[in-house]
Amino acid sequence: MGILLVEDEPNVVSVIKRGLTDYGFEVSVAANGATGLQMALDNDFELIILDVMLPVMDGIQVCKLIRQQKKQIPIIMLTALDSTENIVSGLDSGADDYMVKPFKIAELAARLRTLLRRSSGETLVNNTYTISDLLLDTDSKIAYRNKEALKLTATEYRLLEYFVKNQKKILSRIQILESVWDIDFNMGTNVVDVYVNYLRKKLEKNGGIKLIHTVFGMGYMMKEGNKDEDTK
Repeated sequence: MGILLVEDEPNVVSVIKRGLTDYGFEVSVAANGATGLQMALDNDFELIILDVMLPVMDGIQVCKLIRQQKKQIPIIMLTALDSTENIVSGLDSGADDYMVKPFKIAELAARLRTLLRRSSGETLVNNTYTISDLLLDTDSKIAYRNKEALKLTATEYRLLEYFVKNQKKILSRIQILESVWDIDFNMGTNVVDVYVNYLRKKLEKNGGIKLIHTVFGMGYMMKEGNKDEDTK
């Protein structure tokens, strides 16, 4: 039956439901804790997203009561309270994961996929990566920027995956050549620069912040930064 979202703030509900729908999830909504508990117990949802601060019955109580009858269903808690005490309370009540508001939909979607894979008994592997508003799914071989799928060639995809898996590391052109092309090119080749340029244009097509930065004299680095920033 998809995902149950228990959240009382209309704006938050709208953003989460629209965002997760774009990622292919089916989302049902409950606006208070008591309704959420009843829906969770009466239906076979795959996963529950549960806010902590809810009217009628708070998320901690709801989570405990769900766990008494449905021990295996994944639950992720949302909280505006980022203290260690509140996070521990949520996890101790039976939640599998938590996210502190505000958060990015791409990260929430990645967390949901991880929990769903775990609950289905699949071998857990790190097959989704995020940086800024970029999400890379290495199972489907698709990258999303601000929830929009990027049209990448096979080589561009391999290059992006290499960068994403090595975030915040300075990567020389030779390292990139050997890892992405699996060939030891002549050091004078500009094939890396050409493909980095192709990839940058697609990543920044709709005005997104620059993610691939030139480290002058050394190579490239993927990290969040200002649109026109490069590492000197």
